[in-house]
Amino acid sequence: MEDIKKVIDNFKFKGNMTDCKIFGSGHINTTYIVSYNDNGKMHRYIIQKVNTNVFKNVDELMDNVFAVTSFLREKIKANGGNPDRETLHYIRTINGDKYYKSKNGSCYRAYRFVENSKSCDSVDSPEIFEKSGIAFGRFQKYLSDFPATTLYETIPNFHNTIWRFENEFLPAVKNDMKNRADKCREDIEFVAERKNDCSYLVDLIENEKLPVRVTHNDTKLNNVMFDEDTNDAICVIDLDTVMPGLALYDFGDAIRFGANTCAEDEADTSKVAINLEYFGAYARGFLKEAGNSLNQCEIDNLAFSAKLMTLECGMRFLTDYLNGDTYFKTDYPEHNLVRARNQLALVKDMENKMDKMVDIIKNI
Repeated sequence: MEDIKKVIDNFKFKGNMTDCKIFGSGHINTTYIVSYNDNGKMHRYIIQKVNTNVFKNVDELMDNVFAVTSFLREKIKANGGNPDRETLHYIRTINGDKYYKSKNGSCYRAYRFVENSKSCDSVDSPEIFEKSGIAFGRFQKYLSDFPATTLYETIPNFHNTIWRFENEFLPAVKNDMKNRADKCREDIEFVAERKNDCSYLVDLIENEKLPVRVTHNDTKLNNVMFDEDTNDAICVIDLDTVMPGLALYDFGDAIRFGANTCAEDEADTSKVAINLEYFGAYARGFLKEAGNSLNQCEIDNLAFSAKLMTLECGMRFLTDYLNGDTYFKTDYPEHNLVRARNQLALVKDMENKMDKMVDIIKNI
């Protein structure tokens, strides 16, 4: 293991270090929290070792992160907020670089710890889900005039659903590398019947009806920090997948994750449904902040985006199952198939409730 103290010495931290330990439960990057005493005033910082197996181009990743957080800090200041709490503040190395690369090729970056904050791993109430909607809505609002096309596309075609359909799903069905297709013919047909849904948002982009915006692309609840005292949403974290995309992608994926009545690997699909109370709560929070910065086409397609992101996720689980579980980590042989059927059941329930979902958005 690399000497973390030597890594830390390459960053501009105030005071003398008093403590350093592993922090958090992330599955991609290794994270440390470091405490410093600056003449009696305590400061804490986060050090992360970037997983270069996942993020191949750290220069592009960190260029995106610095560009977005610098822009956010100015927006927050202009709106009378506290940029030290309402967005991440990344810290350059002593040499002025955006990250430190050790002799063995490992890459580390650092930012200030958001004090008096906490994160939540599960959506336990409509109130907390609404607050996460406020956080991601504010993220969209503040970045609505950021030139999104200047960002690097760190994961090409990440939410290009028709591209995934044609270049990943169909070849997986055709090749059937593990002879699993006969076990999931109905699931394959379910996805194939919705090919037109896969291209719908991409077509709207090409027809210039949907603007390309800065998107977070991982709008789970635990990527929002909440105030320990008030439980209000403070800021959005985990900006590794920030890149050009659609606001609809972020909204839809948040609903897919947070408004499902079950965990995404619940095998009993009769339990799977969209919780309309949670859907409405998140939409209220999101539109409260982002509503005025979205165009009418975006607002009109919010409900559909929840279905599309769920369909895309189910298709990706099914694709991985057909390919032999090469992308998603699994706990048992049928795990990806269970996940796929869970998501496709959620798609079906959304289709049955789409009129109600659309009405909820209209009423908001």
